[in-house]
Amino acid sequence: MCFDIGIVVCGPNEALVISGMFQGGKPTFINGGRAIVCPCIQTVQRIPLNTMTLEVHSPRVYTSQGVPISVVGTAQVKINGSSEEMLGYAAEQFGGKPVDQILNICLETMEGHQRAIMGNMSVEEIYRDRKTFSKKVFEVASVDLHNMGIAVISYTLKDVRDEVGYLASLGQARTAQVKRDALIGEAEARKDATIAEALAEEQRMESKLVNDTEIARSKRDFELKKAIYDTEVNTAKAEAEMAYSLQAAKVQAKIKEEEMQVKVVERMQNIAIQEQEIMRREKELDSKVRKPAEAEKYRLEKIAEAERQKVVLEAEAEAEATALRGEAEAYAIEVKAKAEAEQMAKKADAWKEYKEAALVDMMLKVLPKVAAEVAGPLSETNKITMVATGDGPIGASRVTNEVLDIMGSLPDTVKKMTGVDITTRMARA
Repeated sequence: MCFDIGIVVCGPNEALVISGMFQGGKPTFINGGRAIVCPCIQTVQRIPLNTMTLEVHSPRVYTSQGVPISVVGTAQVKINGSSEEMLGYAAEQFGGKPVDQILNICLETMEGHQRAIMGNMSVEEIYRDRKTFSKKVFEVASVDLHNMGIAVISYTLKDVRDEVGYLASLGQARTAQVKRDALIGEAEARKDATIAEALAEEQRMESKLVNDTEIARSKRDFELKKAIYDTEVNTAKAEAEMAYSLQAAKVQAKIKEEEMQVKVVERMQNIAIQEQEIMRREKELDSKVRKPAEAEKYRLEKIAEAERQKVVLEAEAEAEATALRGEAEAYAIEVKAKAEAEQMAKKADAWKEYKEAALVDMMLKVLPKVAAEVAGPLSETNKITMVATGDGPIGASRVTNEVLDIMGSLPDTVKKMTGVDITTRMARA
């Protein structure tokens, strides 16, 4: 049974150390593998390769100043399985020992080096420069543990405290210093902040002024350009309106001209009609009163001619200017005056030609008119009150006699005014 062959297997976190026959005078190391082992002639040992955490306590260790302090450090260590030399050291030191014993050996070694470093440094150096302290402990312990086949992965200073209040006093002084520095820093920061704020406000105001200046300049340029554009637009608009007004005026003038032409044509037609009417009247007068009243005919012809001239002048005056109307009226008056003068002359010639017959005829025509004019007021009278002395007629015959007396006095009146005795001439006739 001692010569039965067996297979030994190990995990990746451990190493096999095989020693005995067939090993060439030195052990064989296998990490995370398997091996064939012959019992009785070969021995197999297992070495753990796990990382081991050590909490290193160093209570009441006097520093270089003689101040006792307590330090707690944390170290990570493991047997280096990647180096056959390190495995040989570990197999030599820890072969056949349990993990607890390995941990205790490593802890004692680390604690001793930690105490040694603490004795060579001051409290301030340990407390303030923990990185340097950790580095020294790591370097010193790594050399000794390397000879045991163990590698120090890391070391950190976890805690520093004392029982005499040195750290508290140091902390108070540092706290006061820190507070002082904080107050100074706060004041300087406030000063810097105030200066920075003032500079920022100055820059902001400067930027604002520059921005406002640019805005004002842009607004001014915009207003200038807008004014120029508005001027051009208003000019074009005014020109268009003036052109439209001018064209409208031309059209209105043309319409007025056409209307005037129509009015002129109408007036010419009216004049032509009036001329025809005048010619008709002239012929009528010529046929009816030429022989018995040549003078009257001449007068009517002149009056008709004056009226025709007046109408013509009025038409021309309205077409050309209102001022010509006065001239036409003056001319009409002058023509009328001449016509009346000629009429009077014709009447005078008629009187000379007809003499007594004319007078008689005239008196016979005038007397009824005079009697009508005299009796006219009486016909409009509603009531007549007559006062008589008792002599002569009374009543209606008295009124008739009054009218006849007025008619009888007419020849005397004509004789006094013209020197012509109508009564005698009528008796001769």
